[in-house]
Amino acid sequence: MNRGRRGQAIFESKEDFEQFIDIIKESIELFSLRISAFCLMTNHYHLLVQTPDGNLSRCMRHINGIYTQRFNMKHGLDGPLFRGRYKSILVGEDSYLLQLIRYIHKNPVRAGMAKSCALYKWSSHNGYLSKAKKWDWLHKQIILSMLSKSPGQQRSAYRSFMAENEDSTFLEKMGLKRLPVILGEVEFINAIREKFFEHKQHIEVPESKLLAPDLDDIVSVVCQSYSIDRAQLYVTKRGDFNEARATAIYLLRYLRGEPLVQIGEAFKISSYSTVSSIIERFKARMRNNGKLQRRVEGLKKGLMSQGQT
Repeated sequence: MNRGRRGQAIFESKEDFEQFIDIIKESIELFSLRISAFCLMTNHYHLLVQTPDGNLSRCMRHINGIYTQRFNMKHGLDGPLFRGRYKSILVGEDSYLLQLIRYIHKNPVRAGMAKSCALYKWSSHNGYLSKAKKWDWLHKQIILSMLSKSPGQQRSAYRSFMAENEDSTFLEKMGLKRLPVILGEVEFINAIREKFFEHKQHIEVPESKLLAPDLDDIVSVVCQSYSIDRAQLYVTKRGDFNEARATAIYLLRYLRGEPLVQIGEAFKISSYSTVSSIIERFKARMRNNGKLQRRVEGLKKGLMSQGQT
């Protein structure tokens, strides 16, 4: 999803909407992209996509970049059209996926732009109800098969599903200023966290740093492991090595990739070089201390398995 810069319109005419749809069709051919749903609003859009080749960034760079060029040329403008990089949510193939389809298609109704989904032209809703070949590019079968195994009943099942009220908890999640990174069951979320935790800066997972536990989570788990209160993490004495404090600092760096300066601020350490020294000394201790290694690995595993919704 993406929005216009400063809330401005990104679609000003019928031709703009058609141009964007043409570009996503081009992207299907160019990047093996699969589009399962879309909704184009005046100042933002939503796409539900699959990227079998793991090339989401490249796909979105093409879609946003080419559309911006064509929009600017048509309207005699220049400069950025969108407010920044696209936002993305990873969705498991479960009830969350179906709820997201309904959420996307009902956008115009919630916004008061149409009385029903069927009356709004710039979404894929009518493609789910149509057998026309012009919709063959829409990757909808995976969704329809979740609603009914019988091909003859799928469109009817979709129509009934869309007629149901939206889940209030789901709507609340999607209305948050800070959107969830992943939507899915706990097992799916944990599997993703374990797989991508150490690759949080991966270009194809631009927001995956949010998969990591926050500072409070790390501090709480460390304090519990060492049976201390939080205040003891900030205690320093010349010549003494505060292992619990060093463990928390190491985990912040390892799991979140936090800058040394920010770690220093969190632990009241004035010099980032001191933070670096603490981390290096801690790593050296782990190499020579099997018990410490096991403790840290246990903490990592516990933090990584914490569900995020």
